[in-house]
Amino acid sequence: MRVRLIAALLAAGFAAPAVADDMAVVLAEMKRLAARVEALEQQNKALEQSLASERLSEKEPEIATRLKAVEFQTLSMQKQARQIEALEGITVGASLTGVAQKVGAGGTATGAGESRANYRGDISVTLPGGEMGNTEGKIFAHVRFGQGTGIGLRPTYTSTVNTTAFEVSSTPADNSFAILAQAWYQLKIPLMDDGRKANAREHLHLTAGKIDLFVFFDQNAAADDESAKFMNNVFVHNPLLDSGGDTRADAYGFAPGFIGQYVNERQKGSEWSLSLGVFGSGPGANFTGSLAGPFVIAQAETAARFDYLPGHYRGYLWHNGRGNDYDGVERKHAGIGFSADQKIADDVTLFARYGHQLAGKVRFDRALTLGGELTGNLWGRAADSVGLALGALRTSADFRNDSLTLDANADAVPDFGYQAGGMEKQMEIYYRFKLNSKVELTPDLQWIRQPGGNASAPTVKVLGLRAKVGF
Repeated sequence: MRVRLIAALLAAGFAAPAVADDMAVVLAEMKRLAARVEALEQQNKALEQSLASERLSEKEPEIATRLKAVEFQTLSMQKQARQIEALEGITVGASLTGVAQKVGAGGTATGAGESRANYRGDISVTLPGGEMGNTEGKIFAHVRFGQGTGIGLRPTYTSTVNTTAFEVSSTPADNSFAILAQAWYQLKIPLMDDGRKANAREHLHLTAGKIDLFVFFDQNAAADDESAKFMNNVFVHNPLLDSGGDTRADAYGFAPGFIGQYVNERQKGSEWSLSLGVFGSGPGANFTGSLAGPFVIAQAETAARFDYLPGHYRGYLWHNGRGNDYDGVERKHAGIGFSADQKIADDVTLFARYGHQLAGKVRFDRALTLGGELTGNLWGRAADSVGLALGALRTSADFRNDSLTLDANADAVPDFGYQAGGMEKQMEIYYRFKLNSKVELTPDLQWIRQPGGNASAPTVKVLGLRAKVGF
């Protein structure tokens, strides 16, 4: 026993220095860990203080700077997403059109040669108009401004050779002023077979407000935009409705009204529609009088294909309870019309319009216009185009007879100093040069033979240049 005890004491004595060394190592590691924890706490405290402020500083920890950068980027992306969502469905269009024209002494009302310039600006905005079930709404607003009334021609059936001319008559000529040309609301109602909106191929459109009726009636792909195609008013719209004044819209061509339209798109390439419009006429068009005796127009339209090339055909009839006769008396007017445009080749689009007056004492009661547009593919200018149009307006029997029998009441009859009985004929040719994606230049030449149906009157020749900037 004594020997074992002595052996154990000797062993412990030899092991004590080793244990002491291990404890020193452990204590040193614990001190290092404590210092590390304290440093981390200080860094964490500094990070919390840094993140409490949105400002960036070069003295901040690098991780704080990175976190703030990521946060700013995320917030910026969210803001952009909200802006895009807010702007979804909004479209804006704007254009500025300028025209300079010159006419010889034989074609003016003053008997002296004239040259005139004008400009017109158009800004339009389309906004989402809300939803109600499957029905979608749309809001449309159009502002127009400009200066210059264009050249003054001798008496003609053509109302103007420059349909872009626009000037507010109530303001001095030195001022440019804007009007709210259009402001209307439209509901698009799907007529569904299976209850799924996306599958609807028939729709009902209901539109109400201040409207340019030619946006919805008498359209034509080759001849309905005076800022890009033909400028003579007889080629822009049906001459009986516009140059002849049968719509009796306000001084700028707009009127309050309501349109109902049924659209059938079941067969691709053969879509068709039926439209009915009711508009204020005369004093009802400019909000100064009653809406009684409105202008009413009904139209049937169909798409068609000629050798797989698209075209559109429209037939319409109208009635105006407040038509304005050439003798100044207000009577009922009525008429029928036809408008067609058809591609006959990839580069060629033809158009034709016809109008026939059925009731009312008007200066001309038949109107035929036709022509076409050729794109510049043949000469390597695909964005350019050449347009040519011909027109004829026939003097009405009433106006011809009254011009022959001027008497003591002659003041009530327009006295042009000649015997109205012939047919006024028009021709226009233009070349639209696409300078770039935003700018177009269009030299334009027009002839009017037998102006106002007067066979003895000299031919009116008008030379012009149009420039348009738009997006």
